[in-house]
Amino acid sequence: MHTPPVIQGQAPDQVYTQMKARNVTASTAKLSAAHVAIAGAGGLGSNIAIALARIGVGTLTLVDFDVIELSNLNRQQYKLSQVGMPKVTALKQNLQEFNPFITIHAYQEKLTPATISKYLSSADIICEAFDAPQEKAMLLEAVGTQFPAKPLVMATGMAGIHSANTITTKQLRPNLYIAGDGTSTGAKGLMAPRVMIAAGHEANMITRLILGKTTI
Repeated sequence: MHTPPVIQGQAPDQVYTQMKARNVTASTAKLSAAHVAIAGAGGLGSNIAIALARIGVGTLTLVDFDVIELSNLNRQQYKLSQVGMPKVTALKQNLQEFNPFITIHAYQEKLTPATISKYLSSADIICEAFDAPQEKAMLLEAVGTQFPAKPLVMATGMAGIHSANTITTKQLRPNLYIAGDGTSTGAKGLMAPRVMIAAGHEANMITRLILGKTTI
């Protein structure tokens, strides 16, 4: 006789319902139907992905070419046991523990203007989570050219130990949102608190977009 699957001793539908019990009213179905692509799985990307997975964004696409290093652990959502693993592989593993009810596509690849369409075209919303300014600029230009109607959520300026209140979200054009203080650079050092704050801004803006809130 077939034994029904259980999660933590409960039927999957019961687990799913309880996991969504504190979501904003009438948000779960829209979140579940959404597809967000995250370009980068470092300090920003790993935190954003966890936030979106926890609230039940139905499909996440993760793209990053890098592997986990010890220096990443002061701000990126990985464990000591995962050092040396591809970031997208480890992040997918962690996300599946937070929420087994979502679909995760993980690609260990470097995004270029030529590959952006391959990995990001099916997403409803694109999230930039790179470290290097030149990569941010590349994605901004490529998305604006290839997918001008898709919302793009970016971040710049989260370094140092400046006040958390200097990190804000701004809407620069109809489909472009940028979080951060806009000035601090990685040369000042990057640590979990401000990086997580900026990632939270990005994740919150993405959530608002999924739920139909297109202004700041």
